[in-house]
Amino acid sequence: MQPLFVLVIMPLLVGVVAALIFRDTVRASLVAAIVSTAILYTCLSVLNPSGDWTILATFLVSPLTLAFALAAVVVVFGRGHAHPRTHRPHA
Repeated sequence: MQPLFVLVIMPLLVGVVAALIFRDTVRASLVAAIVSTAILYTCLSVLNPSGDWTILATFLVSPLTLAFALAAVVVVFGRGHAHPRTHRPHA
């Protein structure tokens, strides 16, 4: 259950929260990427107290957490900012 939370659920929550706090895609993406990587490193440090492979494991697994966090930001901004289609009368 811990890997599921650390690798999937946590980045999704970070991405959604960043998107709701920062109403800009660039800032929300940057914050989501930095925060999800920092939380990943913290979780790996806590779960592996000896710390032999913590930094290497963070670099190897961080693309997965980055992808989920950025996907959450894109989904939040993509759904809410859709341009309404205007119906033109046919000639």
